[in-house]
Amino acid sequence: MTAGTAVKELTAMDLFDLYLQEDIGEGDITSQALVDDRDGLAIITSQQKGVLAGMEEAVEVFRRTGCQCITLAKDGEQVTDGQKVLEVRGPLKGILAGERLALNFIMRMSGIATLTDQVVVSCRKVNPNVIIAATRKTTPGFRRFEKKAVRLGGGDPHRFGLDDAFLIKDNHLTVVGSVFRAVRKAQAHSFGKKVEVEVETLEQAQEAARASADIIMLDNMTPPQAKECYVAIKAIDQKITVEVSGGISPKNAKGYAMYADVISMGALTHSASASSFSLHIVE
Repeated sequence: MTAGTAVKELTAMDLFDLYLQEDIGEGDITSQALVDDRDGLAIITSQQKGVLAGMEEAVEVFRRTGCQCITLAKDGEQVTDGQKVLEVRGPLKGILAGERLALNFIMRMSGIATLTDQVVVSCRKVNPNVIIAATRKTTPGFRRFEKKAVRLGGGDPHRFGLDDAFLIKDNHLTVVGSVFRAVRKAQAHSFGKKVEVEVETLEQAQEAARASADIIMLDNMTPPQAKECYVAIKAIDQKITVEVSGGISPKNAKGYAMYADVISMGALTHSASASSFSLHIVE
């Protein structure tokens, strides 16, 4: 079994066990010392406006600590400050054991979903059809949940891993020697995978279009440069998807939206602030 296969077979369910083991270790010594075996009720509440994400994961965490949950809001919904989103019933020790991990899921994923939603809304005011996509700039071991949060925010997860599609980058081009040759070599390797190529100049963009790349990524260009390349690519082949990336932030993304089919941003995952949620035991 290759390392890649092993990771693919590590399911989300396996990850929950790893995350709980990381946090609990040999046991919650504080709760063991202070809390008896009574059952209780806890409420998770949003402390800011945003898009909710991570609820399914939080429920799974508490299930594994012996608790039952009632969801008061769903993943992908807009929530407000002070809104109750989850009831947790069960052993008080179980509630406390799962508290931090469940909140980590909700806060991290909601932060990503909220930022994604903000960028999508902003850019679609300019281009209603533009796709806002994530990148592989994710937290090791947490990628599937961050990518899911992007989708819940209205974005596209893009590639999950290197085996999803060809993405020919500058270092590949250095090795191969030309855009045209790199695209054709990828096409010959597999007919079932899309071929995307990253370009940095108008000449490279035109070369990639003439080689019939499926997607052309305009890397680290200004909006005027991206517009020039977009027009040139579409003049060669309207069906080619044009993606802009590199140096894109929530603040400047809107400036690229008119001349892009896809805007990909590492900021959606590596720079999203965690949303604020709290858990309080009420009985």
